[in-house]
Amino acid sequence: MTKTAVIVGASSGIGRALAHELAEAGYDVGLTARRTELLEEIGAELPTHAYVATMDVTDAEDARSGFRELADAMGGVDLVVLSAGVGDENWALDWEPDRDVIDVNVRGFAALATASMAHFRERGGGHLVGISSVAARFGNGAAPAYNASKAFVSTYLEGLRYNANGREDDITVTTIEPGFVDTEMALGENLFWMCSPETAAAQIRRAIEKGRTHAYVTRRWRLVSWFLSAMPEFVLKRLFS
Repeated sequence: MTKTAVIVGASSGIGRALAHELAEAGYDVGLTARRTELLEEIGAELPTHAYVATMDVTDAEDARSGFRELADAMGGVDLVVLSAGVGDENWALDWEPDRDVIDVNVRGFAALATASMAHFRERGGGHLVGISSVAARFGNGAAPAYNASKAFVSTYLEGLRYNANGREDDITVTTIEPGFVDTEMALGENLFWMCSPETAAAQIRRAIEKGRTHAYVTRRWRLVSWFLSAMPEFVLKRLFS
């Protein structure tokens, strides 16, 4: 029986690379994002069947409805990867960029995470993967909304994992926390320990196959997370102010 996956935010970066990675693993893939033509180009490159659905996660109700329609068209979905995200520097603390981050990374994420969980409960199981960030582990004066939104994502996924625990449904919830990945969202060039989207996608695929509940990408970022957790606040202020 063919496995099926939906990737929300599949038009670029990690989402696009993961579409290829999962298709190579034999998944039929549902591709969603705002750029329909680009999704169709990506779908044509995949070795398995691709479904394309235009989706703007800032319209939460429409996105939820679109997800259900896509899942029905695919005959049900085994795996959902929520990869859509935005972020930029906002030293001036302007409202508009922070509002966009909240609409996509918080409201849109929660809307589709709950829709995915509902779908899995109807099917009796499934696997939800959320792309968070190591940025969830600390505040950032340059991009306070982005880091806070990723803290929401990580904590929300943890809550969903506990919510699923002990139920008859066989639902796995995986939190992925990448460090620097060479995408449009990377706030700088030649950042240390930066990996390609393809490397990130390969490691995410392995985490999915192993049923991991949490994974850093690349794995060395676990050390960074540990050091940040151990640092006193005055050191963090120097680093992120």
